[in-house]
Amino acid sequence: MEKETGIIQGMYAAVAKGDFPAFLGAMDPAITWNEAENFPYADRNPYIGPMAVAEGVFGRIAADWNNFILSDMVFHTATDNSVVATGRYNGTHKITGKPIYAQFVHVWKVQNEKAVSFQQYADTYQVVSAMKS
Repeated sequence: MEKETGIIQGMYAAVAKGDFPAFLGAMDPAITWNEAENFPYADRNPYIGPMAVAEGVFGRIAADWNNFILSDMVFHTATDNSVVATGRYNGTHKITGKPIYAQFVHVWKVQNEKAVSFQQYADTYQVVSAMKS
């Protein structure tokens, strides 16, 4: 299980460094990615494949937020090759100027040393409220 946790921790480290090729490369080509219900980017759920995630989630985050980072990260290893990451989203919405410090839980499944699924749970209310003028 430690191997799976290391893979997921490496993915977060890659994003923090801006190394999106490494982040996307750690995903299975057929990864199934789901944003939390009512989250602003859940409108295209499920995202299938790394490019769908890059464009539909991360491209939109970059367009919508300044200084979007994750903080307060804690990783939990489950017994079924799953890794749970908890933390907070931080950023300021580009249009409204409203900041967020929103809780999240990410549930990852790892198979054959690749992330094969992702499920986000988040404080959708705080994020959506920050995006409204």
